[in-house]
Amino acid sequence: MLRVSSPAHRRLLAGLSLLLARLCCCSAAVPNIAAYFGTKTRYEEVNPLLLRDVLAVNASALKPPPTERCSPVHLTAVVRHGSRYPTVKNIRRINRLSELVRTEAARAPGGWLLELQSRWESWYTEDMDGQLVAKGRAELQQLARRLASLFPSLLSEDNVRKRRVSFVSSSKHRCVSSVEAFQEGLQQHWGHSDEAPDYSHRVDDELMRFFERCRGYVEGVENNRTAQLEMEKFKHGEQMDAVRRRVAETLGLPFHRLTPDLLEAAFFLCSYELSIKSVHSPWCFLFNENDAKVLEYKSDLKQYWKRSYGYAINSLSSCPLFHHVFRMLDKAGRPRRSTEAAPEPASILVGHAETLLPLLSLLGLFKDKTPPTASNYQSQHDRTFQTSRIVPYAANLLLVLYDCQRGPRLQMLLNETPLRFPGLPEDAPLYRDVRAAYRHLLDGCDFHAECEGRAGGRGPSTEL
Repeated sequence: MLRVSSPAHRRLLAGLSLLLARLCCCSAAVPNIAAYFGTKTRYEEVNPLLLRDVLAVNASALKPPPTERCSPVHLTAVVRHGSRYPTVKNIRRINRLSELVRTEAARAPGGWLLELQSRWESWYTEDMDGQLVAKGRAELQQLARRLASLFPSLLSEDNVRKRRVSFVSSSKHRCVSSVEAFQEGLQQHWGHSDEAPDYSHRVDDELMRFFERCRGYVEGVENNRTAQLEMEKFKHGEQMDAVRRRVAETLGLPFHRLTPDLLEAAFFLCSYELSIKSVHSPWCFLFNENDAKVLEYKSDLKQYWKRSYGYAINSLSSCPLFHHVFRMLDKAGRPRRSTEAAPEPASILVGHAETLLPLLSLLGLFKDKTPPTASNYQSQHDRTFQTSRIVPYAANLLLVLYDCQRGPRLQMLLNETPLRFPGLPEDAPLYRDVRAAYRHLLDGCDFHAECEGRAGGRGPSTEL
């Protein structure tokens, strides 16, 4: 007779209870942990309006002062690529996990556990290596259509065909595919879906992959093993161990065989199957919401210390992109002589989560009073630095410059939701007030001085 506390009995109970949960929830096909996948979160999770209509336009998000007559004159969009396949590193982990579960896990009595062990096969191959998937392409097409609906005078067919709108991409294939998909979406919006797109973009890694060219960052953070100390301590700490132990017992594996990396592979398998195939994978049933929050926090620790406020050089490495954006805004906002060329009505810049996070940090956004560490997980549940909400697939930072009666105004949106500049009380403050708030960066933030003149990023951040 089985004791209630035996691992076999716990696996049986887990299988029965989670099978019931699966039957209840699969009609929605969205696991209850879908909002906690960090940088592998679907865009729909941060913009729920799109769950009902992928082309839903939130016109109320545009907030120039109602007391002034204003018209948009320029849009800069810094966009992350859409949903993608796993990279080679994660594909290898997935394949190791699949083999481990198939060959070493105790045989499950039935249900989803048996499906994992005997019927689920890894279909990921190394040649996929981070390439954009069909859903990712659709995300950028739909984003383009929504922005063209919001800003018809800026993203007009005439402006794009006459090359007045610039398209810039990272050299990575997922970004190039994303900027092409954005242009396909514009054609769809104009009713030319059947025409072959006339793709036009410029690859600029100095702008979109600045982090690779910043020696202070590469040596002080990227290649500095101690820079990720907080993440490593949490990865092997009590919260992660508790999740590992529970999942290992559910799978019928020895605790030591399910390493933290393989645990994370199982978690991300749920996210990949959802974002790539729109299916509620059996891997999702291994995790409850509390487990997902622990794994999300581990990812947030990595991004905070590697790409955000953890070290000053993280955000300062984005100086080239910061200055580029403000040059575009300056040109669009100043009076123009009759002999000068017209400013670009829009600039679409496609990069990575690693492009957006340093820039957002340089702008002073999502900075909590207390930094996340390995030891303060319990006090960080209400943190604003939550990468699942900030940089999901197809994340976008929109800067909209308006020509208003009192002078140019600038509105910022993140993922199509209004976001105020730190220290400024209006949704669309005067552009001169925004420039004043960032004067220290506009007058400084020299990429060469910061990236070549520093010993690295070892000290904690003191910026903004």
